Amino acid sequence: MFTSLARQKSALRELVSRLRKDFSYASVLAVADDSRSWSVSRSGKSISTGSNMGGTGYVVRVFDKKGCVEYSFNSFSRKDIPAIVGKIKESAASQYRCAAAASLATPVPDDKPARMTRSAKFRTDPRSVSDGEILGRLDAFRSRGISHEGILDFSCRVSYRAYRKIFISENRELDQSVMWTTAAVVALASRGEEIKDYYRSFSNLGGLEILDKVGDCIDEVAENTLELLKSEPMIPGEYECVCDPEVTGMIVHEAFGHGVEMDMFVKDRAQAKDFIGQYVASPLVSMHDGNAVDEVATAFFDDEGNLTSDTLIIDKGILRTGICDGLSAGRLGVRPTGNGRRESYERKAYTRMTNTYFAKGRSTPERMIKSVKYGFLLENPSSGMEDPKNWGIQCMVNIAREIKDGKLTGRIFSPIVLTGYVPDLLKSITMTGNRIELGGGGYCGKGHKEWVKVSDGGPYIKARIRLG
Repeated sequence: MFTSLARQKSALRELVSRLRKDFSYASVLAVADDSRSWSVSRSGKSISTGSNMGGTGYVVRVFDKKGCVEYSFNSFSRKDIPAIVGKIKESAASQYRCAAAASLATPVPDDKPARMTRSAKFRTDPRSVSDGEILGRLDAFRSRGISHEGILDFSCRVSYRAYRKIFISENRELDQSVMWTTAAVVALASRGEEIKDYYRSFSNLGGLEILDKVGDCIDEVAENTLELLKSEPMIPGEYECVCDPEVTGMIVHEAFGHGVEMDMFVKDRAQAKDFIGQYVASPLVSMHDGNAVDEVATAFFDDEGNLTSDTLIIDKGILRTGICDGLSAGRLGVRPTGNGRRESYERKAYTRMTNTYFAKGRSTPERMIKSVKYGFLLENPSSGMEDPKNWGIQCMVNIAREIKDGKLTGRIFSPIVLTGYVPDLLKSITMTGNRIELGGGGYCGKGHKEWVKVSDGGPYIKARIRLG
């Protein structure tokens, strides 16, 4: 599959050349995609394919002074070129007859010359391991988890996606091959009729070597689930909180990541647009997005043919820039940051986060906990919602461990709702940890619920947060 895509480069270049006779700019993104998932639980063992978004196909994008038109298809050969060109010209003519099209006119993308062939590294290729061997390892993990007295069920799953993307325009030829793998375990326990659960995910830019990390955490997941059986409801209020890297990641993603997606600037739906150059966080906070770290969202170019990099969004508390796709960059008069991402070749590109995180500081988690008179250590986030227009945040956290006079008391509270006004929360950060962790076990949805893989994280942080 991946090799056949490479053999089409000459025909794809011909397609672009033919389109350039009629349009100011033309490009094609070709994608070959392969994915597979394995899971075990009380209900049995299962294997599925094609469940990690993507798909194999092509999307052509053309520009002229009147606007932009895209056309996607799932099979291609040189003989298809005349028909594809005809379809695109027909679509362009139809769109430009629409009175609303003039308001969507976008500058033609910069097409500075670029060539690249890159591949992400991995140790163990899931495609080289039998289904039986993978299910056997997951079943062993489940057996160990379910052996803890009080655990009702313990499910395990692992998934990979391998893709090759080729982008060709008049002056660019980019080729990348990437594999990421994720895994997750979920444990259930009961307290009367109430069910408690604990979820732990794992991710890497790589292969099946991720299962080594899963195996190291089985007992911890079971023990944390059982510990939830003695949890108490939270008394609402504002508290000193220490957030573990997973909770920090949820704050990064929900509190500020969506708020600096610059397609929201174009639509005037993000307050961050008016705060460029201003303090929006503590001077201890610096925030990045991009490929300076290796995780599930790492890529070498985006789905619009823009090279990716490290974007410094917040620099020591000051909002420096947002992240943007090519169309939004053109409308705003800025350079694209390599964040134009599609769920698949059949979907449009939005500004999307990639690997988003707070930079590390100098404190240890132990020092943070010791500095808290009364508050909580927050762990195991489960979900979040953001309001970029008003900078509000509401997130769910599974565990809050009580801290009193600088020590963990052993009391835990669950579930927890974390709320607040984003700048207030970020400006209240008084300590940041000396190491960062990122995770990409889930997906991020946007638009008409297009989903892409993202990772987020950072260090432990200490802040004042409203809990309920």
